[in-house]
Amino acid sequence: MFKYPIKQAQKHWALFAALISASMLAAAHAFETFGGLAPCALCLHQREVYWVALFVGLIGFALSHYIKASSLVRAIDAVLGVVFLASAAIAFFHSGVELHWWQGLPECAGGGSKEISGDLLGALSKPVAQPSCDSIPWSFIGLSMANWNVIISLCLAVFSLICAFKGDTGSSEFE
Repeated sequence: MFKYPIKQAQKHWALFAALISASMLAAAHAFETFGGLAPCALCLHQREVYWVALFVGLIGFALSHYIKASSLVRAIDAVLGVVFLASAAIAFFHSGVELHWWQGLPECAGGGSKEISGDLLGALSKPVAQPSCDSIPWSFIGLSMANWNVIISLCLAVFSLICAFKGDTGSSEFE
């Protein structure tokens, strides 16, 4: 069985969280760039939270190397936990909008993408319409990107909070 000391996980969780956040942002941009899936307003809000987590993780990791205090590492992990809970909340709201459980934000109306022909400079001067938040342009095993984001964000939040609140008492290893 794989054993990983909780102290090591706590020590490096801010960096792992930053790397995972960067990976989530890269995946979102890849879906946009290579998959042709333009983000809706709620997708962009979900990305904003990952940018916050990325910077909190990087700053936390850097600070933890200059200030050798377990209370600082735990505080950073707690902040990451709250950030990932916010991400899960936004993604859950987005999932509800997709499933028509409730209305989206005013900017969620969207208008889809528009074809550009001829005058490229003229097209660039016009605002680009975002897709509607209540459509599901991609899903995997029946779960939309927003649904997957709920799951991933909750897992990240739980692990962040475990790292933040798991003290030196009790078991010191994951089994």
